[in-house]
Amino acid sequence: MSRYPLSAASLPLVAAVMLVIGFPLQAVAQDDTLKTGVHGKTGGSLTVALRTEPKTLNPVLSVDAASREVIGAIQADLIHINRETQRTEPALATEWKISPDGKRYTLRLRRGVKFSDGAPFDADDVLFSFKLYLDEKLNSPQRDLLLFDDKPLTVTKLDPYTVRFDLPRPYGAGVRLFDGLAMMPRHLLETPYHEGRLAQMWAVNSPAGALAGLGPFHLKEYVPGQRLVLERNPNYWKTDAQGVRLPYLSQLIFSVVTSEDAQVAGLQRGEADIVERLRADDYSVLQRDAQKRVCLRDLGPGLESIFLFFNLNHLDPAKQPDLAPKQEWFRELRFRQAVSLAMDRKGMARLVYGGLATPIWTSATPGNKLWLNAALPHPERSIEKGRALLQSAGFRWDSQGQLLDAHSRPVAFTILVSSSNAQRSRLATLAVDDLKQLGMDVQVVPMEFRALVDRVLNTKNYEAVLMNIVNGDADPTPEMNLWLSSGEMHLWDLGEAQPATPWEAEIDSLMRAQLIATSFAARKQAYDRVQELVSQNLPLIFLLSPNILVGARPVVGNFRPAVLEPYALWNADQLFVRPAGSATCQ
Repeated sequence: MSRYPLSAASLPLVAAVMLVIGFPLQAVAQDDTLKTGVHGKTGGSLTVALRTEPKTLNPVLSVDAASREVIGAIQADLIHINRETQRTEPALATEWKISPDGKRYTLRLRRGVKFSDGAPFDADDVLFSFKLYLDEKLNSPQRDLLLFDDKPLTVTKLDPYTVRFDLPRPYGAGVRLFDGLAMMPRHLLETPYHEGRLAQMWAVNSPAGALAGLGPFHLKEYVPGQRLVLERNPNYWKTDAQGVRLPYLSQLIFSVVTSEDAQVAGLQRGEADIVERLRADDYSVLQRDAQKRVCLRDLGPGLESIFLFFNLNHLDPAKQPDLAPKQEWFRELRFRQAVSLAMDRKGMARLVYGGLATPIWTSATPGNKLWLNAALPHPERSIEKGRALLQSAGFRWDSQGQLLDAHSRPVAFTILVSSSNAQRSRLATLAVDDLKQLGMDVQVVPMEFRALVDRVLNTKNYEAVLMNIVNGDADPTPEMNLWLSSGEMHLWDLGEAQPATPWEAEIDSLMRAQLIATSFAARKQAYDRVQELVSQNLPLIFLLSPNILVGARPVVGNFRPAVLEPYALWNADQLFVRPAGSATCQ
């Protein structure tokens, strides 16, 4: 299980995954060999272009996407979600049992595993790792994944290679809980932890010998502002089908570049081998490259959703007197419906993404095939219907076409957008043009991302916001903090003591029901209804899901990007350098 990345493009939410169709009593381990991909050649190095520098190599504290990308190549989890199949598979745990009531998980650990520094891995490391994740003082972003009705799971060592987890209640997503929780070396970190120094451990500039992991690579070198070099972990436990120890690569290099333009130029010049996130404009440019120096993958819509929302927080009118009358408009459902009808989603996809995005009307994207409620309507854009809705709600227009409310006040408001995201700014501009056709006077206000988040989550000083969510996986359970009225990410109305509306109360009930249901059918039925309520009541007005666009040079073997993050590095242990003479896009 992983988190949504925190970046200038998205808000952080917790993510898990889909497929738990009942609770299996037993999961039998696969062997350690690689079952998919091409048998690669050992040796060589590949370079990944990063847009931002990693902030930390400490899995307990990391929140930014760049850090988690690097950490993913260094660390390993107990049970892993294969990003290609989206199913769980054994990792550091070879098999597991789940009790019939769905509240007890017994995991058997892989024997003979060593950290990259040669120290053995066993149940004591598992207990220590969960102690870190659950420590309130450390404030790990993973902590809320391990709380159930505000009660933490408990971890018990049964023997050196068997660990039991007891949950306060059943958990709908099952063993996907364990994905993305890196197991930490107790022998290196226990003393710093007890001395209160864990937060300072494993910075990107830490000596290479101070870090150890269970993933395919370990730290070799860090050059501030330039690159971070990982080298092959000789103790990594996986082999391919022919018995060759993975990873194939001798080195995996993360190069920090100054801009997205520099990422693309680096690919074309051979200075970078992989870029995980391409802009639609850059993808189109690379498609026209006559020399075909880059292999491109358009994976279609992923799990990212872009949406517009209004400030529906219950605020003191005396403190924000200018906002109070506008909230009367925002709380009117017909106003929000009119705004949604005015949005030219197809035009946005075409003009901003060159057609490499898909219009959406609910929280699950088309990339989330298992959980999407395909029965929901997709209303066609209609300014006429939007104007009729506004008129029925008491709005009217003056002689100049300006929309007025029932008190003859002009309908005018601002939309905040991240200043560092050019595509988001262009979308906001198009939304303003669409709303002008309803007679609304709307202005776009670009804002530094951290300041924007502060407005939304803390001061609540905003009128409307355009932003996105990037799901780390497809399961609805981690969206609890978004859809529950009491959730920390209940964006449109934070801090509700109780549901403000009947439909929010129903969403609360449905999300809690799917959280403990042990059948997929029951969970799907509940989440389908949640999507229906969201599309009917529009607390978030969903607009687009951009396609996942990934690029790599032809020398990258086993390049098989997937729709779950990390898109191209999920199989970093399988990547290899292809001979130059045979390096063509496949």
